Amino acid sequence: QVHLVESGGGLVQAGGSLRLSCAASGRTSSNYALGWFRQAPGKERDFVAAITWSGNSTYYEDSVKGRFTISRDNANNTVYLQMNSLKPEDTAVYCCAATFFIATTQENYDYWGQGTQVTVSS
Repeated sequence: QVHLVESGGGLVQAGGSLRLSCAASGRTSSNYALGWFRQAPGKERDFVAAITWSGNSTYYEDSVKGRFTISRDNANNTVYLQMNSLKPEDTAVYCCAATFFIATTQENYDYWGQGTQVTVSS
C-alpha cells in the first residue's frame, strides 16, 4: 500500500505561482512513478505530469509544458509540482497518484491522494 497526501493548493491570481507537494508513505514508495492529475468542476480527471521513480524522465500534458515542473525527492518520499504562469483554466482539484510503471492515463495508477484545490482568479 502507498498512502499519498497532497498539500500546497490555494487561491492565486492569474500569472502567479504555486508549488504542490505530495508526501508518499508505505512500502517501497520510492520505487513508484508518480503523477499529477487534475479535475475541474463538471469535467473529467485529466493527466498533468508524471515522473519516473529515478526522476530521470518526466512527462507533461501539452497545455502545461513550459509552465509546470514536476520533481521528486526520494529521500523524503515527496513529489512536487511547481506551477508558474497560472491561468484561470488551471483551476481544479489536483491529485497525485502512484504507479509501478509510469503512465499518462489514470487507469494505470494504483494509489491516489485526496487532492488539493487550486483556484486561479482572473
